[in-house]
Amino acid sequence: MISLNDRVALVTGASQGIGRACAVTLAKAGARVALAARNAAKLAEVAAEIEAAGGHATPFEMDLASEDSIKTVTKAVIAHYGKIEILVNNGGITRDNLMLRMKLADWNAVLNTNLTGAFLLTQAVSSSMLKARWGRIINIASVVGETGQAGQANYAASKAGLIGLTMSLARELASRNITVNAVAPGYISTPMTDVLNDQQRSAMLTQIPLDRAGTPEDVAHAVVFLASDQAGYITGHVLDVNGGMHMG
Repeated sequence: MISLNDRVALVTGASQGIGRACAVTLAKAGARVALAARNAAKLAEVAAEIEAAGGHATPFEMDLASEDSIKTVTKAVIAHYGKIEILVNNGGITRDNLMLRMKLADWNAVLNTNLTGAFLLTQAVSSSMLKARWGRIINIASVVGETGQAGQANYAASKAGLIGLTMSLARELASRNITVNAVAPGYISTPMTDVLNDQQRSAMLTQIPLDRAGTPEDVAHAVVFLASDQAGYITGHVLDVNGGMHMG
């Protein structure tokens, strides 16, 4: 059994989908979890769910597109828990369109939230980890950051950027016993993928050797492992959680 007793984790995009599953699973492993997202009502529901199961969680309203919000919430989490040892950069948005039709505002919105937001939050949180000389930074990338995807140039670029950021920070922080890894989910059943129609879902499944969509919990279990002491010799790695959709 993986134990994260007394560890403090901050999970972004924790109000639903993969972020919610990561928060719940980290709490089950014993971590105290700071839940961050824009939707305060949904965060409160996740916190209540974790507390009802005997875990510890506190909601914090955060906008990853705002540097001020990131800095304010980071300080609030540290003031509340005393430290942040595990960071799960999961929060993200989509603004899909073909490249020729994509507006600059939609390009910027996705890059600012998915990539720049993760960078700024990691920067804000890392001082707590450096002080403790222990930390786990886990970036939720995507299979499309490895393969590309028509109609998602902005999203794929943001996720590919996260992978590059992961490897660069792994080199910078390794001497302080801070590991930095990425998890790259494939087709996962979440509110973000619920917009796909039946034809699109069927086409997606034909690309998956395990012949099923993934669940948020499939991703969460990978995150909990990378957050644990058992993964202490793994850094700069991209862990694919995609049912064989992309190999190599």
